[in-house]
Amino acid sequence: MTRTKRATSHKTPQAGKKRRPAKRGAPYHHGSLREAMLRAAESILEQDGIRGLTLRAAAREAGVSHAAPKNHFGDVKGLLSDLAAVGFARFRAVMEAHIRESDPAPTRLEAIGRGYVTFARTHPDLFLLMFRSERLDFTRPALQSAADAALDVLAGTVRAVRDEPMQATLTLPQAAQMVVAWSLVHGFTMLLLDNRLKQLIARFAGWRRRDGVPSRDFERRTPKNLDYFAGRSRSGWANRSRSPAARQARRKH
Repeated sequence: MTRTKRATSHKTPQAGKKRRPAKRGAPYHHGSLREAMLRAAESILEQDGIRGLTLRAAAREAGVSHAAPKNHFGDVKGLLSDLAAVGFARFRAVMEAHIRESDPAPTRLEAIGRGYVTFARTHPDLFLLMFRSERLDFTRPALQSAADAALDVLAGTVRAVRDEPMQATLTLPQAAQMVVAWSLVHGFTMLLLDNRLKQLIARFAGWRRRDGVPSRDFERRTPKNLDYFAGRSRSGWANRSRSPAARQARRKH
């Protein structure tokens, strides 16, 4: 999807931390080296952060020679790009899992927002990697295809909200509304991952449980309460975002 540069991963190797021993489990079958390397890379990303993820470290984790992965990935940027492609495929699946096709389009758009936040909270390091353009090669077909497919989830729903037909390319108003929706949910997600919302949450007793832990209700309600995310702002965005035919029908009533 986007190619926004982010700060370095939250996780940094701890001082004096012992290097994890190489895994020497069951040997991989012919043709499964790529999958084994991607699993190893994700494991390292979750435990050591992006700084600890190198081609050698992933090969060590997978229990293969240091030279073996080069035929599949070329370099560490290739490995990170293919891992990000896996992330975008999961990302799309999570967003789609939150959607009920029987719901009206604005409700489906809100559901995408909840899926967006859910994925980021479940896979924070993978999510951050997916939006680090300086570490990824978006010319790789696997990454480009997976990122575009994830973007299509939002694009299709925005068209439905606007009551406009599917087309091969976005119109300028469609793209503008996508930017508004995406910016809001992505910005909220990054604030959440960076723990920048704790101070705000602490000011509202209703957002905390009795044991003092922040309530998840806040996270569940926020995409719904972002009026612009559903294109229904009181400032008039809803009328501007509808197709001309829909606006004319509205005026008749």
